[in-house]
Amino acid sequence: MTKNSFYLFLLISVLFTSCIPIKDLVYLQDKSTSSEQSSIAAVESKPYRLQVNDVLSVTIKAIDPKLVSIFNTTNAADATQTSKSESGLYFDGFTVDDHGNIRMPILGEINVIGYTLDEVRVKIEKKLLEEYFKSEANIFVTVKLAGFRYTINGEVGSTGTKTLFKDNVTILEAIANAGDITTVGNRKAVTVIRQTPTGVQMNDIDLTDINVMKSPYYYLQPNDYIYVKPLRQKTWGTGQTGIQSIGTIITLLSLATTVYLIIKN
Repeated sequence: MTKNSFYLFLLISVLFTSCIPIKDLVYLQDKSTSSEQSSIAAVESKPYRLQVNDVLSVTIKAIDPKLVSIFNTTNAADATQTSKSESGLYFDGFTVDDHGNIRMPILGEINVIGYTLDEVRVKIEKKLLEEYFKSEANIFVTVKLAGFRYTINGEVGSTGTKTLFKDNVTILEAIANAGDITTVGNRKAVTVIRQTPTGVQMNDIDLTDINVMKSPYYYLQPNDYIYVKPLRQKTWGTGQTGIQSIGTIITLLSLATTVYLIIKN
């Protein structure tokens, strides 16, 4: 092998190893060998069961609003403005304490740890009808999480704790809300860390594979932590595309030539 051939081989090797292939950037690829188009059904999200430090938004309505005004933390005039403010939901919501209880006006402490939102709603409605109202009052109770919170870090456009006002959030929606994964982010090994009553669970999922929709981590749970690892190309610093790699190589060759000429002269 001649010297020129060696340099050409070295250049091609650097280009292939430093560039990020398109298959590492595309989400939900069908990697099956079958030529038939397969339908992938996402795993149904299980009802979320409340944990300590969750914040609930509880609204109680009736035919006569004055009858239930004492049970609500805000009056009707403030409700619209409060609902638009995340901080308002935090301060006016009901936080699950270390004993698994929320403390509501008049109703006192209600244990909600391990319950679903729908089960908490039924529990509050039952307590109201048994102790304070008759069925003719048409009590209507709404219980929601004060925002779906999750934290995302690593190679994304915007890191930090995010809040979405939705009941169900997929990991793709969470990543899109954070500005998407950067070019040097590893879409094949996105780590989801989840706090459960039995302990902390951690799992890596491949977002480039369409079968990720079958994963129990495809639907997030409140307070999940997402970490996107960097690709090796980021630490090499050789460029993310072929053009960037060629530019880096030309810069290095120019620098080497300059140093050689200085030393020679």
